[in-house]
Amino acid sequence: MAQMQLTVYDFVQPFGGALDEDNRWVRLAKKIDWLKLEKQYAAHFGKGGAVALPLRMAFGSLVIRAALGLSDRQTVELIREDPYLQYFIGLPAFTTEAPFSARSMAAFRRRIPQSQVTKAVRLFKKISRG
Repeated sequence: MAQMQLTVYDFVQPFGGALDEDNRWVRLAKKIDWLKLEKQYAAHFGKGGAVALPLRMAFGSLVIRAALGLSDRQTVELIREDPYLQYFIGLPAFTTEAPFSARSMAAFRRRIPQSQVTKAVRLFKKISRG
């Protein structure tokens, strides 16, 4: 199922907080063609079987990992702690629960070409520089 672009106004933070639209992760999320990536990602799955995690979650976590130079475990922990990263991977609201296990990231890497992740990381670095 394709996930439409989430706006910062759709993301529910604890205590009624709001995300900053100028945050680098918010800006990167706006520039990624999630629908196009979703169509490519869906080709890796057949009918039936276990339900896969959404593309935005899988791809987003790989981008976070590569952009910040983290391990799989560090990536999951940082996502668990950071509302901007949770928004970036498509969660509709902040949660203190890990959205997936560190072991899931190996499956994400098998299904998502590194070239796509690298392209997004380059864009992230450009956005981060201003």
